[in-house]
Amino acid sequence: MKAAAFAYHRPADVAEAVRLLGEYGDDAKILAGGQSLVPMLAMRLTHFDNLVDISRLTELNDIDRRGDEVRIGSATPHALVGMDDEVAESVPLLTLATPHIGHFQIRTRGTLGGAIAHADPAAEYAAVALALDATIEATSPRGTREIPAGEFFTGLWETSLASDEILTAVRFPVWPGRCGFAVQEFARRHGDFAIAGAVVGIQLDYDNRVSRCGIGLLGLGSTAKRAAAAEAAVLGSPIGSITDEEIGRLAMSELTDVPTDLQGSAAYRTRVGAAMVARAWKQASMEACNA
Repeated sequence: MKAAAFAYHRPADVAEAVRLLGEYGDDAKILAGGQSLVPMLAMRLTHFDNLVDISRLTELNDIDRRGDEVRIGSATPHALVGMDDEVAESVPLLTLATPHIGHFQIRTRGTLGGAIAHADPAAEYAAVALALDATIEATSPRGTREIPAGEFFTGLWETSLASDEILTAVRFPVWPGRCGFAVQEFARRHGDFAIAGAVVGIQLDYDNRVSRCGIGLLGLGSTAKRAAAAEAAVLGSPIGSITDEEIGRLAMSELTDVPTDLQGSAAYRTRVGAAMVARAWKQASMEACNA
């Protein structure tokens, strides 16, 4: 199939882009890398009268360490995120997650902001943003506002962005001290959407107690999730006082909308998800203990 007809706009800057969104409202859609949007348009799963292409806006393609945060422009391609030395040093969970995103062609064209704004439940960057308490910057004709990652994802392919807002950047906190990070996911083939997966960050104090942790889940609901019950159970406890398998079970305990589809039943996804959390927790724990 081919996409239905649409008007194509290439704004010169963010100000013009948000003006176009304000003018066309729900009839407009941002086009960044296009790796998610273009196939949906081609299969006529969605349609917009106007596409606003921000892929060539250089002001949205940058990586900048600012104190205890790394700010990444929304049009920065996955491939650049994955190979950037500053990201690898300051937010290693992004570096670990990037190779799991599709294939190298997708990582070359797809963008960090596009992946997060698309809000696919199996999106790795969305799970990383949740686990690390990232902050999303959204720009509209009214100015720029900050949205905590925990308030950003509202449903399947839905976010708290207004119709005239553009996701312009994401700020990821830099975790200091003794930390460990890991990403584990299971898919039928490499590059396919994950059936279930987990991203884990652990920070230890010098008594080997968990002083900070984040567990993001993907493929296990209508959006990426955060495993709040598992995090609460281990926070302040000596590392290893709760088994990896128990942490995996706790991470699944609050899930209420695990999907059943052609890839597997909800029960199957839950078992796989628990195993992915357990493996990621073990790997991150070992790294933190050796830091």
